[in-house]
Amino acid sequence: MSKRVLLDSPLKNRFIGTILAGKSVSKAAEIYGIKSHIDALALVAPIGYPLVLNVELIDPPISADSVRRIMARAGYHRRKARTVFYLTATHRARRLKWAHEHADWTDFEWSRVIWSDEAYVVVGDRAGQVYVTRRADEVYNDDCVVEKFKQSSFRIMIWGCIMMGRKGPLTVLEYPGGKGGGMNAHRYREQVLESHLLEFYQEMSEERGLVAFQQDGAGSHTAGMTKKWLKDHLVDIFPHPAASPDMSPIEPIWHVLKEKIRMRPQAPTSQEELKQAVREAWDEISEEDINKHVQSMQNRIQDLIKAKGGHTRY
Repeated sequence: MSKRVLLDSPLKNRFIGTILAGKSVSKAAEIYGIKSHIDALALVAPIGYPLVLNVELIDPPISADSVRRIMARAGYHRRKARTVFYLTATHRARRLKWAHEHADWTDFEWSRVIWSDEAYVVVGDRAGQVYVTRRADEVYNDDCVVEKFKQSSFRIMIWGCIMMGRKGPLTVLEYPGGKGGGMNAHRYREQVLESHLLEFYQEMSEERGLVAFQQDGAGSHTAGMTKKWLKDHLVDIFPHPAASPDMSPIEPIWHVLKEKIRMRPQAPTSQEELKQAVREAWDEISEEDINKHVQSMQNRIQDLIKAKGGHTRY
């Protein structure tokens, strides 16, 4: 049996480039020493409409059904593409650096971080699925995921925080919307920092000693007014890389909260009902739910290092 060729991304790029330069799939396979039809087919881009493209390029031509059977034997099937944040080269480099800096942290260190986040809760939000052709071990390859950008729809915005063994406060954020009516630094200071964070931060500092507050890089968080308030109130900031919700254990807590709302016998029919549903769902989230995800930080860090700052399973 001939040795299988490693189907890595550089080889894929060279292989496809050779085809686009005018060579047939068979000729390109010969150039790169690919002896198997399975390997040759697997190298052609997996996302979009690959079967139509493949059939046109293969010499001699074969049917789409044959292509599917060959690819299935190689472990390629149509699968849901994961939705992930868009990562630039800078994002990846900073994520990797951050991972190395925290690679030796234990549950003790992670238990001193207050994890915070905002989230939108939408009634009846069901995103459509995108399917890709891939092997099971290619789930987070760059060409097998769907990167997401900011969305816009009818929703309410909430803020909450957690720590190992503790569920912090949650609040529904109030803002007028429209141009200039979003969550700015002034509203963030009033509705979050002064109204909810400070008391919880001080309580946890007394209980655990030195603690640090994590927030993402939203404009209202990094504004001069916010930085001054945090400094004046002696709130220590935990550094966190941009575009890294997979490195925050509060993200899966939002999924738990939203699923609890979806599972209600009667969906909220007004904004006030939605707010009440959110508060009730937050109350139902257990300490075990929180600890499970905070205690996953060591695994998250190792996954990020393995991915070299790229997308992880989290």
